[in-house]
Amino acid sequence: MPRGLAHDHAEKRARIRSGAAAYFARHGFDRASMTDVAQACGVSKALLYHYHSSKEALLHDILDAHLSHLVDIARRAAPKGLRALITAVLMAYEDADAEHKLQLEALHLLPKDLHAPLVALQRELVALMAGAVLGQRPDLDADRQRAAAMSVFGILNWVYMWHRPGKGMSRADYAAFAGDFVEGGLAKI
Repeated sequence: MPRGLAHDHAEKRARIRSGAAAYFARHGFDRASMTDVAQACGVSKALLYHYHSSKEALLHDILDAHLSHLVDIARRAAPKGLRALITAVLMAYEDADAEHKLQLEALHLLPKDLHAPLVALQRELVALMAGAVLGQRPDLDADRQRAAAMSVFGILNWVYMWHRPGKGMSRADYAAFAGDFVEGGLAKI
């Protein structure tokens, strides 16, 4: 008879994802080993392999959870307009700096079968942002919509590099600033 899942399976897997994301972000995915990750997460290598068959499978799990969460939040925020979407995405990035850094820096290292579904999630995020831009500026052609959507992500995607909680603007203040900045820019193009 097959053994069932432990009652805390999902929680353990989430803790491993979080610890591995932090380790990969700090040390580089390409330089990390599963032994290093297990040690950093405070688990045995056997337990790590119980949840993930390879380092690539672990990275995929990290990025799939991160991007799926972002897409879910963006789907709910997009009908409320551009400013709501900007705020929702920026707030979703909070406490996900490591995952976000990996998305930007390590996604391309995955094999095609693991890479493709994650790129599809990224494309959905871009489409949701482009739709929100279109709601603000219905007169923009498709190229300018995409350029505007990607510019918004340029404003949001690098916050983890410079924002320090408790110093300067709060994340909520920056969300309002970014919304003003984007709406002001869209009004002028």
